[in-house]
Formats: sequence, structure tokens, C-alpha cells
Amino acid sequence: MPRADFYLIDKPRFREQPLLLVCELAKKAFATQQPVLVLTRDFAQAEALDELLWAFDDDAFIPHQLAGDDDDALTAVLIAPPGIDTADRPLLINLRETCPPGRYERVLEVVAADPAERDGSRVRWREYQRLGVEVNKFDM
Repeated sequence: MPRADFYLIDKPRFREQPLLLVCELAKKAFATQQPVLVLTRDFAQAEALDELLWAFDDDAFIPHQLAGDDDDALTAVLIAPPGIDTADRPLLINLRETCPPGRYERVLEVVAADPAERDGSRVRWREYQRLGVEVNKFDM
């Protein structure tokens, strides 16, 4: 059964920069050799995440790129803004305001502390439940 894990940001470290939690999740996935697809809200967010993945941890190298190249399938962390078609991956980090289409085993929903984002996450939570996806919540 597919699973959706909601990571609700509360710690000051992540409140100031929510994409930092995305980097930590991508780092953990890479360490366990799980290719991950990150669905961003827009191209600007995709570029910001791309830059942050290079700089957030001096001791970590996480192979990543923006989607749309011939070697997308070989990249550990693939960042996909809207409008770029990519192959499904078992692990997906969703930063968009809707539930992702496609086949996946696990979706990680990163939810900022902003009240509007929390409201949107509740809608996605109910949609995942309606689709028969197991949902979990983690306070970060």
C-alpha cells in the first residue's frame, strides 16, 4: 500500500528555510540508495533547491539535477518543476499544492509552518485517505 508522510515544520531551523528539510530528506534517501523525485511548486523553487543541495552540508555530496536531461534516470535526486515530465520513482517529495499523480510507494509532504500551507496539507491528507493511501504525521 502506498504511504504519505507529512512532515510539519516546527523547529526554528526549518521554519526559516523549509527547503533545508527537503535537503535533509534527500540526503537520507541518497544514503539508503533510494532515488527520489522532488516535485516543486515552480521553477524558482526548483532552482533554489538545486543551489541549496550544493551548499547545505559541507560534508555531503548528493547527486542531483533539474529534470529534463537525457541522464535523468541516472540521477539520485531529480528536481521537477511543473511542466517537466519525468518517470515515476518509488520515493517522491511533494512540494506542490495537490496530490501527485503517478505511481509511488511513498510520498513525503513537507509542510511549512505557514497557516495557508497547513490548510492545504489537510486537503491533501483527506485526498490521500480517499485514495486508500496510508497517511502519517511527523512534527519537525
